[in-house]
Amino acid sequence: MLSRLMTLFGALALLLAAVGLYGVTAYGVARRTSEIGIRMALGAERSGVVAMILRTALLQTVIGLAIGVPVAFYGVTLVKSQLYEMTTVSGGALAVAVGTLLAAACVAGLIPARRAASVDPARALRTE
Repeated sequence: MLSRLMTLFGALALLLAAVGLYGVTAYGVARRTSEIGIRMALGAERSGVVAMILRTALLQTVIGLAIGVPVAFYGVTLVKSQLYEMTTVSGGALAVAVGTLLAAACVAGLIPARRAASVDPARALRTE
């Protein structure tokens, strides 16, 4: 029962992280519509625009992981006396969590990236 509950909370946390990253990325794309339109008008390829947006989303995720992983190690040292047979962070579990979060970040960044790549340059320039 406890394992299922922890799995549910972990999945919920992953869902919230992916939705939050999608929201931030979509907002950034909406603010940069004119810039993306100018890039497309000057000859930028769709793949270059998608790569630019995905790079931004993955950079945010890597920064978050760079902060979160050391905090996780420190948090385990604080609560290990209260956890049954918990002495250290499981490297395998942490690697799976990091990989899953990076995959979720790719999916969450891909939707706004594809939308940005399909921006009509003339329409984007008219919004200014």
